[in-house]
Amino acid sequence: MIRRSAAAVVLLGVAAAALVVAWPSLFGLAGAPVIAQLVSLRAASALIAVVAAVALLIVAASWPGARRFLSGLAVIALAFAAINVAVLSSRGFATDALPAPAENEIVVVAWNTLGDATGPGAIADLAAAEQADVVVLPETTEETAIVAAEILREAGRPMWVHTLEFDPELELKARSTSVLISVELGEYARDDAVGSTTVLPSIVLRPISGEGPTIIGVHPIAPVPGELANWRADLAWLDEVCDGERVIMAGDLNATADHFTATDDGPGLGSCVDAGVDSGAGSVGTWPTRLPALLGAPIDRVLATPDLDITGFRVITTYDDAGSDHRPVVARLVP
Repeated sequence: MIRRSAAAVVLLGVAAAALVVAWPSLFGLAGAPVIAQLVSLRAASALIAVVAAVALLIVAASWPGARRFLSGLAVIALAFAAINVAVLSSRGFATDALPAPAENEIVVVAWNTLGDATGPGAIADLAAAEQADVVVLPETTEETAIVAAEILREAGRPMWVHTLEFDPELELKARSTSVLISVELGEYARDDAVGSTTVLPSIVLRPISGEGPTIIGVHPIAPVPGELANWRADLAWLDEVCDGERVIMAGDLNATADHFTATDDGPGLGSCVDAGVDSGAGSVGTWPTRLPALLGAPIDRVLATPDLDITGFRVITTYDDAGSDHRPVVARLVP
């Protein structure tokens, strides 16, 4: 009797823990330690749970004394996997290539280059291939961004270069964020009055003419041990700054839709909507490149205010060997 009661308590505890990890927003724990990281890798967690369930059932078949207990654990693991798959399916796994951009579309590319590891050539190649109007480059120094812009200018796609560096000595290139903006969108100026993220730089760019969209290139810190408070502060800043009219925010957000707030048009930050979820591609992983895209964490995002129609979003997998551990993403927006 005592053994059965203990087994029941353990099963209930495991089931409760699994529910919290699979559905943390139900308990307001999406930003809690450990859970913040696990929920970012829903697909990988679901796969591990299925493998664990199969292993438990195999052991249960040959161990009559623990069959009910192990079978119960297997059921919990399968339920955990099912919840994760359902959430991911609701956000979408679309990987279809986008058509050529229409004349009035704004093409936004975001790519964390891992401290210039990709080199300027790959950046320019990506921007030209996608016919990008805006290229947001976390962990990219001004020097590399300028060289990439020079390559694009020679290819007939001139770009303005804007960079914010928290480490001017460049001992840590990751503390740089650069943004390339097509000259066709007009001149932009950095708005330092609104602040930035805490550890890694995020840059707010306003059109000097006042006619183009506000562009925000972002890179909040990852929710690693010791940085959770800064990570939460960064997301709160993003939630505050992604507001107003014609705002585009893009970059390595180190967060998924689970960490976003709910808007009338779906998950987002502030009044901005996530282009990936809106386009049915919100579950395609962008980090790390060593994992298949369907198992990775979808943390590189493009968001926009509702006055910009989202016409497409795609995670690009053809640059997995370019040197970065992140995949670039591209979004199409229409004013």
